[in-house]
Amino acid sequence: MLRQLENRFSINVAGLKRSVIRELLKLTQKPEIISFAGGLPSPETFPVEEVAEIAHEVVLQDGAWSLQYGPTEGDPRLKEEIIRWMARDGIHVTADNILITTASQQGLDIVGRVFINRHNPVMTARPSYVGAISAFRSYMARFVGIDLDDEGIRVDLVRDKLAEMRLAAELPRFIYVVPDFQNPAGVTMSLERRKALLALAREYQVLIVEDTPYRSLRYTGKTLPSLYEMDQGEGYVISLRTFSKILFPGLRLGYIMAKTEFIDKFVIAKQGMDLCTPPFTQAIAYEYLHRDLLEDHIKSNIAIYAKKREIMMQALEDTMPKHPDLCWTRPEGGLFLWLKMPEKVDTEIMFKEAVEENVAYVVGTGFYPDGGGKHAMRLNFSYPSESDIVEGVKRLARVIERNLGR
Repeated sequence: MLRQLENRFSINVAGLKRSVIRELLKLTQKPEIISFAGGLPSPETFPVEEVAEIAHEVVLQDGAWSLQYGPTEGDPRLKEEIIRWMARDGIHVTADNILITTASQQGLDIVGRVFINRHNPVMTARPSYVGAISAFRSYMARFVGIDLDDEGIRVDLVRDKLAEMRLAAELPRFIYVVPDFQNPAGVTMSLERRKALLALAREYQVLIVEDTPYRSLRYTGKTLPSLYEMDQGEGYVISLRTFSKILFPGLRLGYIMAKTEFIDKFVIAKQGMDLCTPPFTQAIAYEYLHRDLLEDHIKSNIAIYAKKREIMMQALEDTMPKHPDLCWTRPEGGLFLWLKMPEKVDTEIMFKEAVEENVAYVVGTGFYPDGGGKHAMRLNFSYPSESDIVEGVKRLARVIERNLGR
């Protein structure tokens, strides 16, 4: 038996922590628990019959290619379909600007591997996506947190912090943002702030990593141009996209869009990870897009999720106790909203009581790389049924009311 095992681990794993969300989900597996904790798409949105037909056809007609190793860069046919799909969003790229990834989580890992050295600063919102925090932490990044509000990351605070960091000769390796229906807060970055953030990127010569998995899932309001589109090929923006939220997550398919110089380095990094994203799932996605099925599928998803969002918003209005420091965001799209309570309430301590009440959420601390979020929680409305949303909010309201009274 090896002794002093901890001495055998690399410095890269010294600061790693298990995902807060994944660990909490283990406590919510009882069937009677209504969970708002996961970030799961609803299985009712999965195009099972179409994918079954496509998969059958891919195996029989294209098995020699789809069951073999593929190019690291990705299936050229799928990239052409992505180019066509992106044109609808005002983005014009070439195949050389795209790298197919094993979902956008791999994209985050690749970005971290390519750009982050030990203790390099990385700028993120507070709160920010826990998967990004985990990926960047694995390369021992030093997080610089910037508060956000209902219009997204506070660009005025970004400006002040960049000026301070330039004086210290240590600008961030990049600024990581989720501009559309942010995970976990559900807020959308305003057009003015998008313009201002790009202006700062140019002024300070800092990259922006735009993570936008929910962009197509808009229920109200006007679609804003993506940061990648607004960059107009200057190269300051690296955009991460995924099929997980708009098709189904089991495909494990995403893609990075960036300047070719970055894509070249990303390809090398990916070759050390998995050689290639599975050609079989790429072939399924290619055929699905080639048949022009995705647009109608997204419209169907929007109809389902928009209704669930409205139900959760109404349930919160109807059942939550009235308190000046109890509030929640009103997302225009995506899968989540963010609920905040008085700072004296600790959602980690309250979580056990919520589970006893047979309802679950994600505690806010998991989304703060530099501390904070104890009085907040993320709620998911895409996965639970409509009736479970109503009942689950009632249960959660009872728990919150008891804790506010203490």
